[in-house]
Amino acid sequence: MEFKHTSVLLEEVLEGLNIRPDGIYVDGTLGGGGHSFHIAERLTEGGCLIGIDQDEDALRAAGERLAPFADRVSFVHDNYENMENAVRGWLADHPDKARAGADGTSGSVDGILLDLGVSSYQLDNPERGFSYRADAPLDMRMDRSAALSARDIVNTWTAQELTRILREYGEEKMASKIAANIVRAREESPLETTGQLVQIIEKSIPMKMRERGGNPCKRTFQAIRIACNRELEVLEDSLDTMIDMLAPGGRLCIITFHSLEDRIVKNAFRRNEKPCTCPPEFPVCVCGKVSKGRVVTRKPILPGREELDQNRRSASAKLRIFERAPED
Repeated sequence: MEFKHTSVLLEEVLEGLNIRPDGIYVDGTLGGGGHSFHIAERLTEGGCLIGIDQDEDALRAAGERLAPFADRVSFVHDNYENMENAVRGWLADHPDKARAGADGTSGSVDGILLDLGVSSYQLDNPERGFSYRADAPLDMRMDRSAALSARDIVNTWTAQELTRILREYGEEKMASKIAANIVRAREESPLETTGQLVQIIEKSIPMKMRERGGNPCKRTFQAIRIACNRELEVLEDSLDTMIDMLAPGGRLCIITFHSLEDRIVKNAFRRNEKPCTCPPEFPVCVCGKVSKGRVVTRKPILPGREELDQNRRSASAKLRIFERAPED
């Protein structure tokens, strides 16, 4: 299946990164290379782009798409949570590219992009198991070499664990009912397909609730996918490190697609802009924590009407940008 994905908020991302022709940039969620193509074409031979993705299908597609820029693009098969090691490894092979970071250490970059969520290719490819619209094996792994799959979650996790992720990651009101029905169904035989899961979800949600708020399966599939790929954990654990990796004036651009991701990004950006933990009644700061930069986007950037008309999957996208403090 051809890797197709429409880059969301493309012009806004390119403007937000404030690209330097000789800069070093990292696309931590490379996908099919849509955003990266336009970043790479703005770089000179002195600039470079490091593309990271845990999906090997994405890396193959991006390799073909970015072939015209082979002299300035490198690819890494990994999760972006290991971005720092990936960049340091690349810089070890290209010592001429190293420069001092905002904290005085070498190995910094001028911009980082994360486009979170599931690609159109992953959603539209039934065998990946991300979609509730086609009957397929229960998989949902972004990295197909990973040990944990959606099948493992629905067949081995306790009712309590299933209820928790459905509530926390899917904000599903019928979480306990769905979890109980999953456990009851698997006692007869293991759940193997997305179609079986869809039937359980539909049976668990009253008709009146099914008639409101879109497809009732969306929340459960989102929750299981997030748990399967550790999406929120990885995001939360990586943000401070990515900000530390930025060179003075460098920017971190992150596109989120649901409120759970957006809240994590918003809070992390605020924390790095205003890290002081002193009580408000203190006349001066004594904690010694110094701001690492500024939040460029006080409110998230949203798709415009033209983009919404052309790509309905952009409807929930939000872009937030953080800029590392410039040199004194």
